Amino acid sequence: MHTDNLELWLNKTWRPTLSVTGVEGLPHLSNAGNVLRTQTTLTLSIRLPPTVNAKSVGPIVKDLLEKNPPYGAKVTCEVLKAGTGWESPALASWLEESIHKASNAYFKKPANFMGEGGSIPFMGMLGEKFPKAQFVITGVLGPKSNAHGPNEFLHIAEAKGVTCCVANIVVDHFNHFCKK
Repeated sequence: MHTDNLELWLNKTWRPTLSVTGVEGLPHLSNAGNVLRTQTTLTLSIRLPPTVNAKSVGPIVKDLLEKNPPYGAKVTCEVLKAGTGWESPALASWLEESIHKASNAYFKKPANFMGEGGSIPFMGMLGEKFPKAQFVITGVLGPKSNAHGPNEFLHIAEAKGVTCCVANIVVDHFNHFCKK
């Protein structure tokens, strides 16, 4: 694993990744052995850079997986869904200032911006429909929380701070666009 923050960020946001998210047909570890199985099914998840059209990649992946499998094996690939990622536009200066001001007020430090390697197809649709819109996408993780894990929980103090930040950003939005 890299210790270079830039490499870690690139791996999480801009570089493709392949994950096995489901398996059927493998024996339990206690019964595992060096044997041939009649069938194994995998569910794969491929994360793509946010500017790559996911629907165009599906047929390429299908062709690569099905073409010339070893030892006469039969490989079939069914693309179940494809969601293109989203690249956030640059923040307007008023919004960036508002975010940092709110973060400093409630967390005593500037906001931290990060990209996430997963896709949020809904954001892609909104970005396409409203290309000049500004978005603040946030969530609450907080200390020792594990998003989407068995020990996922809501850190109350963190949630209150984020809620207050968002409320301040909404007020700044009103003041910037409506109170002129």
